[in-house]
Amino acid sequence: MSGTGKGRPAAPRPRGRPRTGARVAAVQALYQSEQTGEPAEVVIEQFVRHRIGALPGPRGDIPGYEEGRVPEADVPLFGAIVRRAAREGETLDGLLARHLDKDWPLERLDPVLRALLRAAGAELIGGKEPPARVVINEYLDIAHGFFGGEEPRFANGVLDALARTLRPEEFAAPRRAGR
Repeated sequence: MSGTGKGRPAAPRPRGRPRTGARVAAVQALYQSEQTGEPAEVVIEQFVRHRIGALPGPRGDIPGYEEGRVPEADVPLFGAIVRRAAREGETLDGLLARHLDKDWPLERLDPVLRALLRAAGAELIGGKEPPARVVINEYLDIAHGFFGGEEPRFANGVLDALARTLRPEEFAAPRRAGR
């Protein structure tokens, strides 16, 4: 499974969605942290100072997600996702590994895909909000921004299985009236 093939992942995302921007930045930050070995707090600070927020372009236009920038992001959500993914790393990796084929361990996955699964897993393990289906849909949109192949479908399967493990009550069949 391959990523963007460039040194840093950059996914085009719709403008004006700060929560989506936070999630894109979290995937990028987790990727960077893994590639450089820098601690989560260092990467969070770098992103807040240098990567989050739009900058005027040479002709006065505002660049989007080019060059790894995230023009608009909910910074507290971004920080919470990255911190939780770092803090719960071993637990998350163990949970993710349970939902992967034995021939495709987590270490074999594309590093961007691995970062995406960890970010989504951090949100799923972190509580009941947002609903699991919202988390899955958001990260599937992000996966489509990073990948053009089968990776989004693969991520969907892993995240669905993970969500059903972590939040089974959200997937229980609703009770019918009178039964």
